Amino acid sequence: MAWLWGFTVDDALITCRVASHLARGLGYRFNATGPVVDAVTPLGFAYMLSPFAGNGPLGALAAAKWLGALLVAGAAFCLGRRIFQRTSAAYGGALLICLAATAPLSAWAVSGMETGLVTFLAVVALGSGRLADLAAALAAALRPELSPWCCCLRLGLRLQAGESLGRAAWSPGLVAGAVVLVGALRALVFGRAAPLSVFAKPSDLAHGASYALFAFVQTGLPLLMVAPFSLRRGAPLARVVALAGLAHFLALMLAGGDWMTLYRLAVPVLPSFVLGAAELWRVAPPWASWLRVAVAGAMSVYLAAAVGPAARGVGADRGRLIEAARAPLAGAKVVAALDVGWVGAVDDFTVVDLAGVTDETVAMLPGGHTSKRIDDSLLRNRDVDALVLLAYPPNDELAREVERRVSLTPTAQGFAIVARLPIAGGRQHYVVLRRP
Repeated sequence: MAWLWGFTVDDALITCRVASHLARGLGYRFNATGPVVDAVTPLGFAYMLSPFAGNGPLGALAAAKWLGALLVAGAAFCLGRRIFQRTSAAYGGALLICLAATAPLSAWAVSGMETGLVTFLAVVALGSGRLADLAAALAAALRPELSPWCCCLRLGLRLQAGESLGRAAWSPGLVAGAVVLVGALRALVFGRAAPLSVFAKPSDLAHGASYALFAFVQTGLPLLMVAPFSLRRGAPLARVVALAGLAHFLALMLAGGDWMTLYRLAVPVLPSFVLGAAELWRVAPPWASWLRVAVAGAMSVYLAAAVGPAARGVGADRGRLIEAARAPLAGAKVVAALDVGWVGAVDDFTVVDLAGVTDETVAMLPGGHTSKRIDDSLLRNRDVDALVLLAYPPNDELAREVERRVSLTPTAQGFAIVARLPIAGGRQHYVVLRRP
């Protein structure tokens, strides 16, 4: 986590901007004078950050990073105690090294997103009793795609503890009730039971299948459960973990996966595989256990080496972009952009979200989140006076379909480039266009 501390994503700053408006008493809004909007999938997370958002989104982001890091560190400590109760000191230490070397877990813990909190709740859900049931329900409420894992895990653990099916069913019932309650709250407040991101970022089964497969292999830790013969011999806790994990990856496939790097949606369940592997130690041949931990560790190190150096520089690069954009966007009233998180951290002007993640009107337009069919009337009706678009140097060729479409509208034809903001690596830059 220390090495990847600089990692963040644009969506984290979206949550932080909503939190800053809550801190100022402006309500649950992405734009200070805009409508109440379902801009944050984990309902309620922005309220947790609002006490730290009085000075703007960047203050909330710093608090969110510390919150995620502390929760994941605490979860790893509690998990470690349970691991050493089930296996040898050497193998337990190896499992914890695999956990520590897992770049997706570390990166998303310090990203400023809700993933650290949800991962902590998922680890608590591996325990017993009502507290574990409540943690599973809260995790599913924050991340709806996690609900199959939570239901399977809690039902399996209660059945394993010797409870009847009728009593054990209370746990998945609580999880389902939490998901339904959050959906009802969304419908009441925002008019739709599903998060706005579902409509803004439509995906498909093919992308979901690819996402689930690569997440299973490249995150490393799920490979610890590839032990069919040992699972048949015993290790009831490992069986529950393996079946719940299978349910989660199937859910990721059906949900269409995610567009963010480092397999964010798989992260909360990764620690469970370490606990399952410790249980398998009791029934598996030692050579097989060590082989699995070696393969899992190798995949973790490979992914960290391949993605880590670039990922750890994202936050610093976003900080430079925010500072560099202050002068060319000074005095702007309404700015249209696709990457609205960092753009919204520049100033409290109104931001028109070309992806629709924070804008219900745009979210319902045809196309994916980088290809919304935005026409000139939307730009004119919103009185857009600045554009921030991603482009390739040296000819300012626009990178994404919706930005190309916007640039061809009559409104944008009257805009002029006033600044180019380089991104680390130099392969792309943002162009800032203003209306004369």
